[in-house]
Amino acid sequence: MTYTNSPDLEKEPPSQDRYRGVPSKIAKHANDADEAMKAFAGHEDENLELDEATSKRLLKRIDLHLMPLLCVIYGLNYLDKTTLSYASVMNIKEDINLIGDDYQWLGSMFYFGYLAWEYPTNRLLQRLPLAKYSSFCMIMWGLVLCCMAGVKNYSGALAVRFFLGVFEAAVTPGFALFTSQWYTKKEQGTRVGIWFSFNGFAQIFGGLLAYGIAKGVRLHGSTIAPWKIVFLATGLLTMAIGTLFLLFMPDNQLNARWLSPLDRKLAIERVRVNQQGIGNKHFKAYQLKEALLDPLTWAFAFYSLTADIPNGGITNFFSQLIVSFGYTPEESLLYGTPGGAIEVVTLIVCGYLGDRYGHRLLISSSGLILSILGMLLIVALPLSNDVGRLIGYYLTQASPTVFVALLSLIATNVAGYTKKTTVAAIYLIAYCAGNIIGPQTFRPKDAPRYVPAEITIICCWAACLCDLLFIYWYCKHQNKKKAAIRAKPDYLKLENQEWLDLTDRENPEFVYTL
Repeated sequence: MTYTNSPDLEKEPPSQDRYRGVPSKIAKHANDADEAMKAFAGHEDENLELDEATSKRLLKRIDLHLMPLLCVIYGLNYLDKTTLSYASVMNIKEDINLIGDDYQWLGSMFYFGYLAWEYPTNRLLQRLPLAKYSSFCMIMWGLVLCCMAGVKNYSGALAVRFFLGVFEAAVTPGFALFTSQWYTKKEQGTRVGIWFSFNGFAQIFGGLLAYGIAKGVRLHGSTIAPWKIVFLATGLLTMAIGTLFLLFMPDNQLNARWLSPLDRKLAIERVRVNQQGIGNKHFKAYQLKEALLDPLTWAFAFYSLTADIPNGGITNFFSQLIVSFGYTPEESLLYGTPGGAIEVVTLIVCGYLGDRYGHRLLISSSGLILSILGMLLIVALPLSNDVGRLIGYYLTQASPTVFVALLSLIATNVAGYTKKTTVAAIYLIAYCAGNIIGPQTFRPKDAPRYVPAEITIICCWAACLCDLLFIYWYCKHQNKKKAAIRAKPDYLKLENQEWLDLTDRENPEFVYTL
């Protein structure tokens, strides 16, 4: 294969002869190429052979070096958010004098910080070295979490929760970028499902950790409150793993020390099929505009907002919800752990089947349907039926399947680096808004059943199913339009069009994954 683009392509004016017959949008925006072009600069005549065996070998090596770090860090990301829920049944309310709806606002304050910093952090993820900026945020959020053990009052806890949200804002969009850089479209759904499933592992680990600390303190005593031990243990662990991330995670294929120079080029070549490249550090105003005008952006945002109203409530109140079923606070820490197992299984199974059969959206919807069934059990069963309501709670833990499928589709179906980071920011800003609203639906006056909150959750999930059908129809419709363009006799594909940092809408070669 040959490469006609020079490393200084972004500085060269477009040649009219070169782009004759090429769609006008592509010709207009083809002068600021992707980082992938650097890998082939000076090797234009080199013949790269990427057979199936080589691709599988590279995939195994990439999985071995990337997935453990992505999985463990994402699990800590969830664990650190939910430490407040464990602390809520370990006397934090009494120790820092929380009254009325103070606890609800502590749950929401994390997402105010997340929301405030989400778009700036996405711009920094594009502009700065991806792995280095991500690891800085990880180490800082671990440090901030440790500070939670030192708070004395409500205002101090609010400040810590705000900055925890600020530093955790980079994790999900950053991991989506890592996935789109390194994996082909057919591999991304499974990988996102796997690293996101560590939320469930974190729920299991966190519940056992909190239960062990609470029981140990009750039996043997301690010099500090058990909830402070939880914050210190999880914060220090996060800082340690963040340091490992800094040392071992490459920013992209070009500086992966565990790949040979040839394998670095082959690792880029294997993602050519994505029609996206591996990144572009320049802000492009037209891509920002396209992101804001694309119906798919707002369909993603609507889902994220609506689905995360339930998530915000359940994440912060699941320990208290289980106590309301008739269990003790200590038992609630232990009995919450099987919910994590449900999340792990449903995310991995839906991610794998979605990639295998090419229907991420439809297969992932099964988790949402299970969650609606679970919440109906919680609402409909009498208070005396503790086991039935607990099973209902476990079923609700299948709800992230669609959120994760859409997150993987931002990696897969949104092209153009400025557009991708913008859509990811909007998706996660909506996620923040939903999580801010969610805890407010669990009002103290509705305890112990919280029926209004539970009915709100059911209505939100039903609306999400309708939005999911629209996204499926829209992507299918766009694929038909692109196929018609490619079928025209005068259609011309530019050489190395995959590496020109084109958006999904302007590139006729781009096919949306369903």
